[in-house]
Amino acid sequence: MSDQRPQVLFVCVKNGGKSQMAAGLMKSRAGDTVEVHSAGTKPGSKINELSAASLAEVGVDITGEQPKLITDGDVRAADVVLTLGREAHVEPVPGTRFEDWDTDEPSERGIEGMERMRLVRDDIDRRVQDLLTRLASDPRQ
Repeated sequence: MSDQRPQVLFVCVKNGGKSQMAAGLMKSRAGDTVEVHSAGTKPGSKINELSAASLAEVGVDITGEQPKLITDGDVRAADVVLTLGREAHVEPVPGTRFEDWDTDEPSERGIEGMERMRLVRDDIDRRVQDLLTRLASDPRQ
C-alpha cells in the first residue's frame, strides 16, 4: 500500500456490540494511523448498552455510534475485513484480506451481564492490539 492509512472494517451481525467494540478499541489504540469502520450483516437499531458500558470503563466512548448495514463499497474500500462472532459472513473480495475472529463467548460458560461483556471486551482488545501491531509492519495484515 502507498502512504495511505490502512482501512479496517469490523463486521458482526447486528453491528451493535462486538464490531462496534472492536472499532472503538481500534480507534482508541491507533488514533489517526488507521481508518476504522464497522457494519452489520443484519444491523439492529441501537448500540448494546453493556458493550458501551464495558468500553467506557477503559475510556472508550461508542455511545454516539449507530448500527449500519454493510455495503459492497465498504468491503471493497477495506484493506482488512474482520468478522466477529460465528454468524457474520462476508463474501470475499480479491485484494482484500479477510479474517474471522471467533471471539470468546462467555455465555456458553454461564457467564452473563457485565462480567460477560468485560471478558468479550478484553478478548477483542487483545485481538485489536495484535492487528495493530501487524498493520504497523504491513498495512495489508
